[in-house]
Amino acid sequence: MPSREIVTHSSEETIQFGRDLGARLKPPVLILLSGELGAGKTTLTKGIVSGAGAAHEDEVTSPTFTLVHKYGNGSRFYHVDLYRIGDSHDLETLGLEDVLSEPGVVLVEWPERLTLRTDWPVIRIDLEHVAEDVRKIVIRDDSGIFSVT
Repeated sequence: MPSREIVTHSSEETIQFGRDLGARLKPPVLILLSGELGAGKTTLTKGIVSGAGAAHEDEVTSPTFTLVHKYGNGSRFYHVDLYRIGDSHDLETLGLEDVLSEPGVVLVEWPERLTLRTDWPVIRIDLEHVAEDVRKIVIRDDSGIFSVT
């Protein structure tokens, strides 16, 4: 599986890296964001969403309590946070099957709680909090959506 690893040294660098990734997205794609609390998943998402043109980065917030945010006028760009999902019944109430029924971009935080399967291309992004402002970001893209040179 092709992978790319980078290290960012500020939230601005993490957002800029996300912008670069977002500018290259073509739906449908499922992006799985893994990392501990505070690892930078939402910060990276701000960049991805703004780089794709779905919303300004200031509009992107963590969907920890609402669980799903939709961005873009008419575009299908979703940011999902499964941190508070307890079981498959909780997951069913989100309507993710509907979200995945038509091509779009879906970013999922805490993807280990996702039990739905899709034939969409999948990109896995692991974030690690290395130091106060330092993040290690590893992208695994077996779909080839991002050139990981």
